[in-house]
Amino acid sequence: MQLKLPGMVSTSMDPVRIAVVGAGVVGLSTAMCVSKLVPRCSITVISDKFSPDTTSDVAAGMLIPHVYPNTPIPTLKQWFQETFDHLFAIANSAEAEDAGVHLVSGWQIFQSIPAEEVPFWADVVLGFRKMTKAELKKFPQHVFGHAFTTLKCESPAYLPWLEKRLKGSGVLILTRRIGDLWELHPSFDVVVNCSGLGSRQLAQDSEMFPMRGQVLNVRAPWVKHFIRDGSGLTYIYPGTSNVILGGTRQQGDWNLSPDAEISRGIFSRCCALEPSLQGACDIREKVGLRPFRPAGVRLQTEFLAQDGRRLPVVHHYGHGSGGISVHWGTALEAARLVSECVQAPRTPTPKSNL
Repeated sequence: MQLKLPGMVSTSMDPVRIAVVGAGVVGLSTAMCVSKLVPRCSITVISDKFSPDTTSDVAAGMLIPHVYPNTPIPTLKQWFQETFDHLFAIANSAEAEDAGVHLVSGWQIFQSIPAEEVPFWADVVLGFRKMTKAELKKFPQHVFGHAFTTLKCESPAYLPWLEKRLKGSGVLILTRRIGDLWELHPSFDVVVNCSGLGSRQLAQDSEMFPMRGQVLNVRAPWVKHFIRDGSGLTYIYPGTSNVILGGTRQQGDWNLSPDAEISRGIFSRCCALEPSLQGACDIREKVGLRPFRPAGVRLQTEFLAQDGRRLPVVHHYGHGSGGISVHWGTALEAARLVSECVQAPRTPTPKSNL
């Protein structure tokens, strides 16, 4: 089925028409970066779900990067640095509250000394150092830790803030479910696929699967410091209005309903690290399905072809549980790929680089 929009008859003098599929943190930030990097283009964000109903809305939003097997560390560090710089600028602006971005200090603790005592991102976050013996007394089951200040990006505020900025710059927002990327041809000249878990269908990517995450949102305004177990499975992340307690990594689990037993386990583990949480109230459960891909993020251009016609597609998905930490850096890279597609001569030579 072909998508029909008003005024979609294109001439060589018209702006390049770009569709971004997906409206989580990856989709909206990609649309923003494309609008900045690609001159004379019209952008439409198409998704069946927008905030507060995206996977990104459940994310804890703490900037501590994950390692992706197929991404070189220098590339990963660049993505993280660009994201940190972008959000740090917001945190230091009058927009900080509306955007839901703020600095938070705390500890990452380990029950045994990690192989890598100083991670690759240590000089990106602020004030990174090893914890002192006095600090470690707070965590008697742990023998080593990092203390640092990083950023927290609260998606329930950040996504609407991005959406508002996109609309203000002339980007069209369209609520629609896409069943096949080819249906966007010939209404669009370039498609950016930021559909996350939806890429199982849209990109026929059988490597994509859900990594179920369950968290608790609680009121505990006295908790000011983040605490993260080195395994990444237990964490306490204070935000502006609540504290997020986590978490789980349940591979291949599609269940979006909260599990009461898991919630009890999360609360118990977090209270072991921060006993004052026993006094937390207004406990709410949230579940999200992270778009996990064993090889990591897919940033790649593919040319779909039918009957001698072709449609350039920039794929940008597969961030798993580390999306917010690198979203702006990967969005800049996706926008550069879009720019290459726009600058390339539009010739009907159906080739794929896959």
